[in-house]
Amino acid sequence: MADFYQNGIVTTLHNLVSRSTDDIEHELVKFSKQRPLGLILPSLFSELQGEALPLIIQQIKDVPYLNEIVIGLDQADKDEFIHALEFFSVLKQPHRVLWNDGPRLSALDEELQQLGVAPKEMGKGRNVWYCMGYILASNRVESVALHDCDILTYDRSLLARLIYPVANPQFNYEFCKGFYARIADGKINGRVSRLLVTPLLRALKNTIGSNDYLEFMDSFRYPLAGEFSFRKDVLNDIRIPSDWGLEVGVLSEMHRNYSHNRLCQADIADVYDHKHQDLSLNNDQGGLSKMSIDITKALFRKLATQGTIFTTETFRSIKATYFRIALDFIETYHNDAVMNGLKVDIHSEEKAVELFAQNIMKAGISFLEKPMETPFIPSWNRVVSAKPDVLACLMNAVDEDREEFLGK
Repeated sequence: MADFYQNGIVTTLHNLVSRSTDDIEHELVKFSKQRPLGLILPSLFSELQGEALPLIIQQIKDVPYLNEIVIGLDQADKDEFIHALEFFSVLKQPHRVLWNDGPRLSALDEELQQLGVAPKEMGKGRNVWYCMGYILASNRVESVALHDCDILTYDRSLLARLIYPVANPQFNYEFCKGFYARIADGKINGRVSRLLVTPLLRALKNTIGSNDYLEFMDSFRYPLAGEFSFRKDVLNDIRIPSDWGLEVGVLSEMHRNYSHNRLCQADIADVYDHKHQDLSLNNDQGGLSKMSIDITKALFRKLATQGTIFTTETFRSIKATYFRIALDFIETYHNDAVMNGLKVDIHSEEKAVELFAQNIMKAGISFLEKPMETPFIPSWNRVVSAKPDVLACLMNAVDEDREEFLGK
């Protein structure tokens, strides 16, 4: 059970009394009549054959308050898309599957590429971006939740608690970030958030000085959570990264576009586990190694837009400060784990910190060598300006894919 303490400058909505899911959903049904609610599920085809997504679909197919579900499907050929249509057909809510690799959406993507307003690389960011575009095109919902499709411990209460802050008409929140304790199989997970992001934010405060943005980012209990919800109007002008900096980039956009009292974080799960990435000690183009570089560069870029001047010496100071703070955190997490009867492998934790420290320098050098690098996908406002009928084209392509293979 959580406490009621408010840390930082972003409102925290706790799980204080373990309120029943039925009770929350009863309220959400009433909210949905005034403020229609939707869900985005960015998925790889391989996840349809895994353990997590079938469980998730069985959990949400009977959720009574959803007016629309939009599924982004990546890495699927024609036969796999047909299989996906059948797989998701158990959903009782209105839903659409975006075949991102299909000829219709590929043709639209190519047209946007020619205009210079399309995502530049494949991945979750691109998938989410097109799903957001479809939400705008269909215009069926006012508030939307988004969560990953690899959650092994999924329960529909997660969705209810995630969407509630932006569903309740009496609340003024435009955005809600989910958080949870990353505990599974008797150990503490969430290495990148625990051992990179939090100590790096503290190191940045020590080296360049505290500012509103760093205080904002440090207010989030789990900044890398892939679960968040938002009002539909957020989608028009948000610019999201296409790389592993997606979660940090979304938070940065919220900080840029909205005052703190329009944003919140909510405790959405007692237990949470998902697919784990390899540390990739010898490959900085994969796993947690690439993730750490992309996240670090996302923070550096944001600070640079606020006037922070970075040099090689600055990055050396940040790395050294980070390393000391992160090592202290390892001891903190170890003691917390021991008191709760959990395990933390100090050796593997220190290997991760050593890797992240190296990657802070790599991210810094990359930032200095490519100062004009912009992994952000353009906002939908800009895309509509470049191609005024883009939303209609997107909706038609999705609907025509469905009609071709389902005949309806």
